[in-house]
Amino acid sequence: MPTPHTPPAAVRRALRKLGADIHDARRRRKLPMAVVAERAFTSRSTLQRVEAGDTNVSIGIYAGVLQALGLLEGLSQLADISNDSVGQALANADLPKHVHLKRPAGSSRDG
Repeated sequence: MPTPHTPPAAVRRALRKLGADIHDARRRRKLPMAVVAERAFTSRSTLQRVEAGDTNVSIGIYAGVLQALGLLEGLSQLADISNDSVGQALANADLPKHVHLKRPAGSSRDG
């Protein structure tokens, strides 16, 4: 059995915002909870927890709800390298300053 986990406040805030955004997206589409829950292969009560930003709901359920709303593409872009300025900076800092071509063994400069 997993150890109980209390996520940091920043994580809880982010999931509450995601849940509120999902709630708003569902309402803009004029879709009842029962329809979105069915399309996401989950229960209405779990969808309520998603819309509340519950940290105990799996990311797979969140993904299913996003797909049911036509918003799944946004999830796949979250950690994409094009959005990771810190990762890009670290990778660039790790690049060599100079690049030297290796000569094949046995070759000489006076060829």
